[in-house]
Amino acid sequence: MLETLSIRNLAVVEAVDVHFYPGFHVLTGETGAGKSIIIDALALIAGGRGSADSIRYGCDKAEMEALFSLSGGHPVWETLERLGIPARQEDHLIIRREITSLGKSISRVNGQMVNLSMLREMGEQLVNIHGQHEHQNLLKAERHLGLLDTYGEALIGPLKAVYQERYTAFAKAEKELRELQESSQKAYQMLDLYRFQLEEISSAGLISGEDELLSEERVKLSHSEKMMESVSGAYEILYDRQGLETIGSVISSLEDAVRYDEKGLKAVLEQLQSSYYQLEDAAFQLRDYREEIEFNPQRLEDIENRLDLISGLRRKYGDSVEQILAYYEQIRHESDLLENKDEYLEKLTVKRNSLLAVLMEAAEELSAVRRQCADDLAGQVEGELKDLQMDKTSLRVKLEELQDPRGIEYKGRRIRLTRQGIDSAEFMISPNPGEPLRPLGKIASGGELSRIMLAMKSIFARTDAIPVLIFDEVDTGVSGRAAQSIANKLFKLSSTCQVFSITHLPQVACMADHQYLIRKKVEDGRTMTEVESLSADGRIMELARMLGGVEITEKTLHHAQEMLTLAEESKLSEP
Repeated sequence: MLETLSIRNLAVVEAVDVHFYPGFHVLTGETGAGKSIIIDALALIAGGRGSADSIRYGCDKAEMEALFSLSGGHPVWETLERLGIPARQEDHLIIRREITSLGKSISRVNGQMVNLSMLREMGEQLVNIHGQHEHQNLLKAERHLGLLDTYGEALIGPLKAVYQERYTAFAKAEKELRELQESSQKAYQMLDLYRFQLEEISSAGLISGEDELLSEERVKLSHSEKMMESVSGAYEILYDRQGLETIGSVISSLEDAVRYDEKGLKAVLEQLQSSYYQLEDAAFQLRDYREEIEFNPQRLEDIENRLDLISGLRRKYGDSVEQILAYYEQIRHESDLLENKDEYLEKLTVKRNSLLAVLMEAAEELSAVRRQCADDLAGQVEGELKDLQMDKTSLRVKLEELQDPRGIEYKGRRIRLTRQGIDSAEFMISPNPGEPLRPLGKIASGGELSRIMLAMKSIFARTDAIPVLIFDEVDTGVSGRAAQSIANKLFKLSSTCQVFSITHLPQVACMADHQYLIRKKVEDGRTMTEVESLSADGRIMELARMLGGVEITEKTLHHAQEMLTLAEESKLSEP
């Protein structure tokens, strides 16, 4: 669960440190007080994108830090290990994020810096934020298949992985076949060009790296006279002009003197003796090198011609001999394809059809399991909706095969293959008995959408192991018994994970285990938001404000106290 959250210089928040507990939390306060800033901070902790615009005016950076306490078996520990982040399962998990005025983001997990994608991967396992945009997702039929797959991950996931692996192989073969089929007269004109280029490169007889070797040899041959003069001069100084003989005489003189002062002269003598032998060896090497210096104008001319040939090929086919040879192999393959097009077409067609058969086998298995999960999901959602004052509502997941006149032909039908399978899914709803099922997005009201999404979240929370679930005004558009049913559902949900809800409804707020008041104040001419954990008396006052508005009377206070009392009794009676 989330234990603490610290925020510095985010929007109108100057400094906030909040402690949280197990159970159901609500954040309440006047409209515009800054309740969403708490959610925004958690979204940033979970890897959401931030910008310099979110930094408090006049500050260099915004800082957020969250401390999580998690069970040893939570999947985030495996993620940390895979990403190379030191962590012990008996310790807390600390995530810190900074956003600078330059727009840069710095994230740390247990003190180690991580990039945004790594942070997001961990955040998805820690925090699930449900806002108004998810209502809109429910209205988009193209999102419904993803929700179904999330529900049935245990059964659907492995089959989907097999399907996607086969889809990749089929798509590659399909692309190769299509490209070969589309090769036209222009491609055959290219064949003539390929043949010319293959002959030109082949006749050159290129050897990898030879241009570098030839360039080195050309330098030597071009400067052979200068090299002969320099090497011969060095050899003569060492050998013919008695350079070594002079050093030998010095050594002989010291050999006499060392008998009288071995301690003082022996080291110098040994140094000279070593130098003599090294110089003698160098002189012999210079002699041998001089004898190998070649004066060969014809060889130099041949090298120049060869390098000119290679230079011409480089201008056409690549920056080096290696690139020219690689290009040669490429056009040789393409030429071979064109010359043997019919044979390759036949082989590719057989391969493509074979891959399509195994792909469709996987697709149909995936569809069958999806149909099973669709029925299960519909039944589960209907069960949850009964608790949310929608007991007359019927919901079905309409699963159909994707048809496309331009799609893949298979067993007499045209199918549109996608990486997600061959299915489309759409939630169908009938709010009242006797009415036909119609697309959810066309008939559901805002309040109904809120409750349907809450029903789904309740179902997903049983399996996804996400410890922190946040609802940003999930109760929008509801009142009365529906509001009370949402409050009961949120409280019940908090038995499996830590639940947070921003709410304006007293029916929801009174069911919370912990209530936080978010309010603005002006201090030294600056507006700032503060967060207060409410005591029992504070909760009564805040509930009275939510019930009665600006003027709080004895009746509203009494009503607030009564609501809290009834809520506690209701919570105790929950199974």
